[in-house]
Amino acid sequence: MNGQTLMLPIDIATTNKPPLKQNAPVVTGGTSEDARKKMNETIANAVSELQKAQGYPSSDIQEMDGTFEIKTNERGVLSLSLLNYAFTGGAHGNTLQKSLTFDADTGRSYKLGELFKPGVDYKKKLNAIIQAQIKARKLPLLEKYPGITDDQDFYIADKSLVIYFPLYAIVPYAWGFPYFPISVFQIQDLIDEEGPLGILMY
Repeated sequence: MNGQTLMLPIDIATTNKPPLKQNAPVVTGGTSEDARKKMNETIANAVSELQKAQGYPSSDIQEMDGTFEIKTNERGVLSLSLLNYAFTGGAHGNTLQKSLTFDADTGRSYKLGELFKPGVDYKKKLNAIIQAQIKARKLPLLEKYPGITDDQDFYIADKSLVIYFPLYAIVPYAWGFPYFPISVFQIQDLIDEEGPLGILMY
């Protein structure tokens, strides 16, 4: 990751096959063909997995709406969230979220642990910060805070690492997705300077 790529051009691929309406991001330039292909394949697979996780295709689904949000698109880092809402009747539908963070130069997709220096106990530090936020925000946990996992959901935005949990996972549905923004400067001693967080820290 050299950080030379300023911003990737993103197009929208639209699918409209009722009950499914899907808007998905497509990288159209700004880097090599191989990197674009890797990123677009990873995005397409994630979109498909979200649909499957909601039970699509199924005659039970009355409405399915797939959308996305670009969180970071600068300096060779692309971080985005894919959201899938499905309604099958009842009081309310369900929304799933999957976030992806890429090295725009290579198309590599990062897991949470790969943002940090090898061997550091990043989970201990992140859990402590998250638990402090839970207390400060007085979040009504459904049960004891479980701690983050190896495949923990996250995205990068505004010089922050944002950790989040699925609906119902730690707080009641009415609270939505619980997001925990952590400034890169709180964890800079743990960050791999060659990775996405390191690039955006300076």
